[in-house]
Amino acid sequence: MALSITQFINTAGMLKDLKSFNFSVYGRWFGYINVILCVALGVANLFHVNAVIAFGIVSIVQGIVILFIEVPFLLRICPLSDNFIEFIKKFETNGYRSLFYFAMAVVQYCSCALMVTSLLVVAIGLTISSAFYAVALTKNQEFQNTQFIKNPTDDDFPREAVVREML
Repeated sequence: MALSITQFINTAGMLKDLKSFNFSVYGRWFGYINVILCVALGVANLFHVNAVIAFGIVSIVQGIVILFIEVPFLLRICPLSDNFIEFIKKFETNGYRSLFYFAMAVVQYCSCALMVTSLLVVAIGLTISSAFYAVALTKNQEFQNTQFIKNPTDDDFPREAVVREML
């Protein structure tokens, strides 16, 4: 029995997230999209012949940091410094996440001063995440995790298959 990604995705939880109108969940979803955008477009911009390369490297680093912010489970399984873990744990509220995404978007908008590249898409994606978290803050919505990915403690999580694949 091979593992597939659909065994880990909770479609009922996804629909529940969409109907919840909790903007912190929407911000988290765009955070996942931003991880992909930051890394992919950061790598794509490493092939320019001007200073945009520096912003491409910054974009890759931003994608990795967003990954650790949006998937806190990785903080437990990856060997990281205590300083980095404390830095990531500061962003557990909608307000701090909104400011964090806004600051990262400003950095990527600065890359447009050198040359308008695909990093503009990264900046726009980071701005959208910042806006979602800001709306959640102004509506006094509590920060909530998405139910898009199944919880390993759920009964329908594929335990035996995971162990078999690891062996």
